[in-house]
Amino acid sequence: MIRTALPSDLDAIAALHARARATYYRGHLAEGAHAGSVEIARYREGWSRAVARDASEGAVFCAERDGRVTGVAAFLTADGLTTLTQLHVDPDHWRQGTGAALHAACLDAWRRAGVDRVRLEVYEHNLRAQAFYASHGWRPDPDTTPSGSHLTLWLRVAERTPTP
Repeated sequence: MIRTALPSDLDAIAALHARARATYYRGHLAEGAHAGSVEIARYREGWSRAVARDASEGAVFCAERDGRVTGVAAFLTADGLTTLTQLHVDPDHWRQGTGAALHAACLDAWRRAGVDRVRLEVYEHNLRAQAFYASHGWRPDPDTTPSGSHLTLWLRVAERTPTP
């Protein structure tokens, strides 16, 4: 089930965020740079701001299975630009459609809001995420140079084709 995130989800979201990041940063960054109580508190604070945001500025969606948060996605719209800021799936729930369902929820929200183009940044070593985004239509911006250790991808948000 995909639903809007609630303040009561923040601990679960921060812990999931830490587990997901640990998988793609392993071997590339020191563990202290992405794990531990200080980082989890920082993640929770960031997610708290995102969950509290006005709906006109974005949204946070949770995937839930059996009462447990298994994935989370967030986007922000500011100054006419919409950015998919986060999309994480608990590694125990990879390849089960959770990421695709979260992505679809974001697409629906973008279409309702009249958004036609969305950007994101993905860690250059996170090949799993890059493949996921490519399979959902995200493309590199040929005019953008990598931002540090991240690549910028863009998605054209097409109107949904009505089902006959």
